[in-house]
Amino acid sequence: MNNLIEYNPQPLEMVVDESNNIGNDFIVANTEVVTLEHLRNDCIVPVFTKDNETTISHFQFIDEVKQSVRKSLPDYHVNDASVRVSHVIKGRVPGAIGKSVKDLFEHEKTRYYERCAFTIDIPEIYQMIGTSKLSLSIGGVRAYNQENLYSSKSMEKFKLFIGFKNWVCTNLCISTDGLMDSVRVSSLEELGEKATNLIGSFDAQKQLLDMEQLIEHKLSEKQFSLLVGKLRMLPYLDRSKNPDVMNCTLSESQASTIVKDYHTDKNFAKESDGSITLWSLYNLMTAANKSSYIDRNFQRNANCFELVKHLGKSMETGTPSWYLD
Repeated sequence: MNNLIEYNPQPLEMVVDESNNIGNDFIVANTEVVTLEHLRNDCIVPVFTKDNETTISHFQFIDEVKQSVRKSLPDYHVNDASVRVSHVIKGRVPGAIGKSVKDLFEHEKTRYYERCAFTIDIPEIYQMIGTSKLSLSIGGVRAYNQENLYSSKSMEKFKLFIGFKNWVCTNLCISTDGLMDSVRVSSLEELGEKATNLIGSFDAQKQLLDMEQLIEHKLSEKQFSLLVGKLRMLPYLDRSKNPDVMNCTLSESQASTIVKDYHTDKNFAKESDGSITLWSLYNLMTAANKSSYIDRNFQRNANCFELVKHLGKSMETGTPSWYLD
């Protein structure tokens, strides 16, 4: 992490309008914004049914990661977590059995959320790329649908990331090096250690330099059209005959969103001659990825970065790429 601090030691001049939930739009698909207080005070905690042992709650997860961030970066202001949830699981207390829904009091209702994602931003650690300010962001995902809650308590699964948030559009910028896609822990303490280790090992300067290099390469309108066509062909590609083609995990509808934004996005649309930099393309891809469900979002985000780096390397070295040939 010292690489990043040396790379840009200037403070970030940025105003965040909390009333408009700026910063909470890192995911939009089928999600709603909630507060930590809501998760702590209003939500029940699922248990493993065979032994009635509690799971690590969403609130505990987020709070533990935030403590790890504060310990790892003690000299910087740590923003409150931006939290999004989906797939609410509703219930009611035993005394409300048989009541009509319209007659239920709030204290008779129970709820928890199957999936939860959050980001914690460090606005004082940032870098400009083009006209975009990117600040350090740490976050995670918990999805109870990936746990076997009908068994006895066992190792629990989480996802963690460290990367950057683009404050022009609140898109996340995650590399595979900054993503722990399958974290398995048996305690909160172990989860905190995983977060601390991820922060400590992250090479922020490398990711920033990789992103800066994307500005140097442009796709022509013809190349962009070819890329979009190949993205739509990819799900039907015979992998046995094309084993070396790099995968792209965006959906066909997300490819259509990229095309629309190529023409209309106010920050990253095509240039007057139809060309588009790989940096702008990358941001169109991460914007389209916001429609991914919580449990797939971070992996797809990291895959977008790997794909545009692949395109850049192909253009720089002249190495053939299935997407552009």
